[in-house]
Amino acid sequence: MAWPKVLICGDIIWAHDETKEMLGPLADIVLMDSPSREDFFKRLQTDYAGIVGIYRHNSSADRIGIFDAELVNKLPSTVKWIAHNGAGYDQIDVHVCKARGIQVSNTPGAVDDATATTALYLVISAARQFSIAERNVRGGKWKTGLAPARDPSTLTLAIFGMGGIGFRLAELARAFPMRILYHSRNPRPDTPDWAEYFPRERLNEMLAQTDVLSVHAPLKKETEGLIGEKEFRALKKGAIVVNTARGKVIDEAALIRAIKDGHLGGAGLDVFPDEPNVNPELFELPSVTLLPHMGTETRDSQRKMEVRALQNLKDFFTSGSGNDLVPELKQT
Repeated sequence: MAWPKVLICGDIIWAHDETKEMLGPLADIVLMDSPSREDFFKRLQTDYAGIVGIYRHNSSADRIGIFDAELVNKLPSTVKWIAHNGAGYDQIDVHVCKARGIQVSNTPGAVDDATATTALYLVISAARQFSIAERNVRGGKWKTGLAPARDPSTLTLAIFGMGGIGFRLAELARAFPMRILYHSRNPRPDTPDWAEYFPRERLNEMLAQTDVLSVHAPLKKETEGLIGEKEFRALKKGAIVVNTARGKVIDEAALIRAIKDGHLGGAGLDVFPDEPNVNPELFELPSVTLLPHMGTETRDSQRKMEVRALQNLKDFFTSGSGNDLVPELKQT
C-alpha cells in the first residue's frame, strides 16, 4: 500500500516541529512550491500526485489562487481532507468539495481571543475618538476638532453573530460594563443572563437600542451585504459599526452614506470587500478607525491555528475524521 501524502499549501511559521511530530509518522509531507496556478495544475499529475490531505493557508492564494470550483475539480481523486488554517473559509468552495467527497475543516476557537481583542479596540477607539486623537497629536493639532466622547460603560453593544469570537467579545466588553445584546440564528445555550437574545423577527428592536453594532457573521453567498441600508438606518442615531468578520458581509456603500449624512457616528473596520485595497472614501472620514486585517495577527493565535489545522489532518489519518468540519459538511 502506497504511503499517503500531505500537501502543505501555504505558510507554516510557528509549528514546524509539530508538523513533523504530528504528520511525519502518518504520511509523506510535500511542500507546495508552485509559483503559479498553471504550474500547480500541471504538478498535480506529478509531484503532487497521490496527495490525500491538504493543509491550506490563505497565503497560498498569492500564487495559485483560491480553492474555487476550477481548482477543487482538478484535485486528484485521492484527496479526502482539506485542513484550512483559519476560522473563515470563504476562499474554499465547500459545496464542490462536498460533491467530490472531500471533507473541509477550519480552526474555530483558535482565533477567538485575537479577533475579539481587535474588535474591542475598534469599539473603544471609535467610541473615544482615539484614532482621530492619535492622528491629531502626530500632526501637531493636539485636541483640535475633537468633540466630547462617550464612556464605553454607558453604551449598549449589540453582537451580530454569537459564535466563538462574538461570545469572547461579549465577555470582554461586559467588564466595562457594557450592556450586551445579541442576534444569532438561535440563542446560544451557554450565554450568561446578562446577554439579551433577539431573534430575527425582533432584530429592528435590538438595533434601535444599539450604540455599537459589532458584526461577526461568516461570509457566504447568502451573507453578502447582510448588514446594509435597512439595518444601518434602524440603528440609533450616532451609533458605531464595527466589522472584524469579512468586508463583504456589510454593504460598504450604505455604511459610508450613513456616516456622511450623520446618521452613524462612525465605524471601526478591520476588513474590506477588496483587500488589500481600501475604498478611498473611507480615508476622508475621520470618525472611522481602520486596520489592515489585524484580527489574527498575533503569534499566539497563529500558532494555535496552525496546530489546530494540523490536528484535524492527524485525526483524519488516525480515526477517519477531524473535529472541526465546517457546518456545510456536517451530517444532519
